[in-house]
Amino acid sequence: MTETNRGWYLAERPTGEPDMDDFELRDGEVPTASEGELLVRVKYLSVDPYMRGRMRDRESYAEPWAVGDILKGGIVGEVVESNSDHYDAGEFVTGEGTWADYSVLDAADVAPVDPDVAALPAYLGTLGMPGRTAYFGLLEVGAPEPGDTVVVSGAAGAVGSVVGQIAKLNGCRVVGFAGTDEKTDWLTDELGFDAAINYNKTDDYGAVLEEAASEGVDVYFDNVGGPITDAVFTKLNLDARVAVCGQIAHYNDEEVPMGPRKLPQLIAPRAKVQGLLITDYATRFEKANERLTTWVANGDLVHRESIVDGLENAPDAFLGLFSGENIGKQVVRVAE
Repeated sequence: MTETNRGWYLAERPTGEPDMDDFELRDGEVPTASEGELLVRVKYLSVDPYMRGRMRDRESYAEPWAVGDILKGGIVGEVVESNSDHYDAGEFVTGEGTWADYSVLDAADVAPVDPDVAALPAYLGTLGMPGRTAYFGLLEVGAPEPGDTVVVSGAAGAVGSVVGQIAKLNGCRVVGFAGTDEKTDWLTDELGFDAAINYNKTDDYGAVLEEAASEGVDVYFDNVGGPITDAVFTKLNLDARVAVCGQIAHYNDEEVPMGPRKLPQLIAPRAKVQGLLITDYATRFEKANERLTTWVANGDLVHRESIVDGLENAPDAFLGLFSGENIGKQVVRVAE
């Protein structure tokens, strides 16, 4: 075990899109695990769009970071020191850690990881928070029925790619929006989407959606917001359901953007729109984990991770989320 623990800290609050000036890498001592805690060598670190909200000085569903705070996120790592009866050194766990070489986690707040089921990065994506978000967001909020048309924005990301596959497992027709031909090919050729739209190749989302979802939209899983959502709302069928998971198109906005007024478009179809936070389903995570793990083990659920090497490159990995560099889950490999 090394004597130094590198960690990333919030240097200043970003204005608009974050940049490297907002992050500071510091060297510190390796922490010590107290009673009931684990010292974990971080193997993989998750970067997620919701973290942009934690960089703001305003109330949100995720507690804001203070300037000078070490940054936090999901990690997968190896226990190197255990002060808990539930875990031994050498075991792999996942939980909420820090952007650092080593993290101390409460043993009560971690989950075991089985590398025989899937590689470690999958536990930050399909078998982690994004997978559970897709599971509950689609099945509980979207409530798909066989034969429904399900449209997913941000479909090649960590959440959207799982949403589409679960929808297919439930007998739905699935249409996804993504930003490159590589991504749309992945959606249709490997994940089984019925159609995929490269939003960077058209200015008329309504027209391409009319072709891809000619019978309208029964379920819309929104990870993006913006003009894609504006177009989908004009195609909603009777009793359509809209699950609002994310709005990455607006996370760096300094002013509220003005766009089409959406509420009138909900009246005729009697559509329902509901936001979702994965924490609301915490008491049922175990069931979701079981089903997701079974699907992955059976080959029914494909997962993919975009891996950025080196803790020193963690901010670059985070910033890459806003330019669409990732396919599937974006993670940072901290240690082999």
